[in-house]
Amino acid sequence: MITPIKGSIVAIVTPMHSDGSLDYPAFNRLLDWHIESGTDAIVVVGTTGESATVSVEEHVQLVTHCVDYVAKRVPVIAGTGSNSTDEALFFTESARQHGADACLLVTPYYNKPSQEGLYQHFKLIAESVDIPQILYNVPGRTACDLHVNTVARLADLDNIVAIKDATGSVDRGLELIETVGDRLAVYSGEDAISRELILAGAAGTISVTANVAPLLMAEMCALALAGDAAGAAAVDAKLAALHKHLFAEANPVPVKWALNRMGRIESGIRLPLVELDPKYHVQVTEALIQAGIALPDAA
Repeated sequence: MITPIKGSIVAIVTPMHSDGSLDYPAFNRLLDWHIESGTDAIVVVGTTGESATVSVEEHVQLVTHCVDYVAKRVPVIAGTGSNSTDEALFFTESARQHGADACLLVTPYYNKPSQEGLYQHFKLIAESVDIPQILYNVPGRTACDLHVNTVARLADLDNIVAIKDATGSVDRGLELIETVGDRLAVYSGEDAISRELILAGAAGTISVTANVAPLLMAEMCALALAGDAAGAAAVDAKLAALHKHLFAEANPVPVKWALNRMGRIESGIRLPLVELDPKYHVQVTEALIQAGIALPDAA
């Protein structure tokens, strides 16, 4: 088993100008902030990075830019999944060529493959591209659930090293740790249950909350990995409102609004997503304050 990345892994947003064009200077500032704040690794062009609406060219450029700018300061994990196996192969090979440390591959969405189809999809990519690969199961978005017994089959493949479980189920996370934890790293994909799963043996979390509170998320994960349940709980309590309210609308709508409220990015987001409904502004702002995040005066 390859030594897994552990701790707080941010599923980083893709900063955009108000017209939806990519904002690389803001991206660079976010990357520096994460590294300075103790974030353990970066996932670029995942769900939170709006992989669904960036073009193929932009996708490749974002991965390449992130790898080059981070310059091995922390590992970079490229989101390379697709509901087209050929496209997932292309993105995964491109990420390998451009120096990514690993790839995150979501289950094929919309076309509802069988468990055998899922197995063959991931098997082909793992056997075709020599780079560490992380399975990503998020049935609430994909209408497709990667079953534990299928994960167990995939765990025998050399390049498959981990799974991000975003079912939101503690029981599912615990089952994965029990079934494949000796062969795969298990990452929580649900911020609200990350602490519990890390204390139970998960390697870390691939986090939305880390976008706005990287220092606290890194601290909470480090304490949980060290087995300090009380310390981890104390830090996680400061983050609890963020874990909830950053999902008031579809991710990444609330987290991009929060980063804009913090003065770190412009408000750009791509259709069909739009900016956060004003009725959620107060609760997201209060969650930021609860986490001790300094906010500039509202315009």
